[in-house]
Amino acid sequence: MANITFSEPVRESESGLIFRKGSNTSTPKARLLLLHGVGSNEDNLASLAASLPENLEVLLLRGPLRVGPQGFAWYQVNFTSSGPSFDYQQAEASRQLLKRFIEALPTLPTVIAGFSQGGIMSSSVGLTEPELVKGFALLSGRMLRELEPQIASAERLQTISAFIAHGNRDGVLPIDWANEADTWLKRLRVTHETHFYDMAHEIVTEELADFSQWLTKTLPLSNVKEVLHHD
Repeated sequence: MANITFSEPVRESESGLIFRKGSNTSTPKARLLLLHGVGSNEDNLASLAASLPENLEVLLLRGPLRVGPQGFAWYQVNFTSSGPSFDYQQAEASRQLLKRFIEALPTLPTVIAGFSQGGIMSSSVGLTEPELVKGFALLSGRMLRELEPQIASAERLQTISAFIAHGNRDGVLPIDWANEADTWLKRLRVTHETHFYDMAHEIVTEELADFSQWLTKTLPLSNVKEVLHHD
């Protein structure tokens, strides 16, 4: 998806979420939503587009909570010695906003993916609203244990797949979180791939290649582009 340009930020009327849209074709076959991590913004993952499959519409979403001059989040979080401490009500409110956002879009096969907190929100949407997406991706993220009462039935979850990618040197969200997500998805019988990389809390080239291949299998796509270096 080289040479893609994204629109200026616009606000979706139903959810109020701000996003930018890009595509390298006038008739995309599928859609990818990309969600940034805490303290970042919608521009953070724009460079990934060059490594993604053809025929894909990409939407870069901005978290609803401002946490700095150019930084946003999907919910407030503090990292403690016993693990992340966060505001679940804010996380749930953002999940509902994402649900409304997807429901308001023109119909296209859709994957929701994100880095760190964006991955957390992607899994929260995919596991509770599987009819809205074909799959979700956790890029250096985790799954919220608090979400368990809201997870869809095993029958409904048969329609989606998931992608987990994590670094074995991640000091922000240690690799145990990825192992827990993998175990959880096995228990839920959600079709998924789990990949580990020699990296910290980041995104690397090899990961993007695996992610692109998974997208091509999950969505009606073809012609994976050569992966460029993004780390």
